[in-house]
Amino acid sequence: MQWVETTGRTVEEALDAALDRLGVGEEDAEVEVLEEPRPGLFGRMRGEARLRVRVRPTTPRPKSERRDRRRRPPYEGERPPSGERQSTNGKAPKESKPAAQAPAKRASQEVPTVSDPAQLEREQEVASGFVSGLVTAFGFEAEVSTSIDEDEIEVALEGEDLGLLIGPRGQTLAAVQELTRTVVHRAMPERSGWLRVDVGGYRQRRKEALERFTVQLAGEVIATGEPRALEAMSAADRKIVHDAAQEVAGVVTLSEGEEPHRRVVITRAAD
Repeated sequence: MQWVETTGRTVEEALDAALDRLGVGEEDAEVEVLEEPRPGLFGRMRGEARLRVRVRPTTPRPKSERRDRRRRPPYEGERPPSGERQSTNGKAPKESKPAAQAPAKRASQEVPTVSDPAQLEREQEVASGFVSGLVTAFGFEAEVSTSIDEDEIEVALEGEDLGLLIGPRGQTLAAVQELTRTVVHRAMPERSGWLRVDVGGYRQRRKEALERFTVQLAGEVIATGEPRALEAMSAADRKIVHDAAQEVAGVVTLSEGEEPHRRVVITRAAD
């Protein structure tokens, strides 16, 4: 799976940019901190953070390719991370050389992975069974099918009047997907493959609609020179917007705000 490199004023900012480009949440990403801002005079930070991030694989990498995933506590004056971004003090990697004003030591941790295809098949069964039960509980009639493509499991529903399972802008579908992932994880706590739930081909239609809308807005930005901000979106939808905008010469995109209100802004590229 392809790595992306991003930079930012803080590790948090660089990580947010990488997650946008990959279209995943932090729990589904593998992060390597290549550089961190350095403490300067009067508590100010110097330099930029540089990260290397990819979607977390389900097959372990060769030992020669593995690096320690490094996390750090927030610097003075910086917004502390939330959830899993909060790190604990640990022993610094042996190759690190202490500096006079080095930041606090960080803990490194290998992420457990799964390489057994039978694991994915079992997860597929659990996910399919849960979604089928959910459809029955709602009183719908739908055909539930599943497929496995490399390390991605898809549970697809086809039927009439399934809009309630999609919800406004796919919000209910996103909740169903997250709930299904939770059920699979509780049944099989080991690291699983990527799981996606779709209803009536909604995700493809949503992707195509967002791409058309992004190209339209990009044209307006080029014509007027005024930046345009889209509505708050999930990381997956923001990725679609970023990718579509990259195909339009003369504009650039950035993300602003905090989850769940994070959104993409399209601006004209500098001459």
